[in-house]
Amino acid sequence: MKASEKLTAKEEEVMAVLWKLKKAFVKEIISELEGKQHYNTVSTMVRLLEDKGYVAHQAFGKSHQYFPVIDRKTYSEKIMEHTSSRFFDGSYKNMVSFFAQQDKISEKDLEDILELIKNKS
Repeated sequence: MKASEKLTAKEEEVMAVLWKLKKAFVKEIISELEGKQHYNTVSTMVRLLEDKGYVAHQAFGKSHQYFPVIDRKTYSEKIMEHTSSRFFDGSYKNMVSFFAQQDKISEKDLEDILELIKNKS
């Protein structure tokens, strides 16, 4: 898979639009983005996403309709692995413990996670 680079926040925002719409022209992407976005800026960003292997396009004359080639789940898994490796020595236990200590995850959330784990086996 070519798509190995972590995306910038703005690139992730564009990808979120493409994941939502499934396929879109630049103008359609712009209409979904927060705040005023310049056409050339978004167009350049989409082409960079294509260069990185996250997006492809179908040509309609001089216009291009873009679509994601990496799904949201695959990207999320990659980011979580990267985050776990970079900040928690590759341990998801350490990562969950961190969130629990920061009061970002409740006891009920942990019980739900344990139930998911039990049911997966």
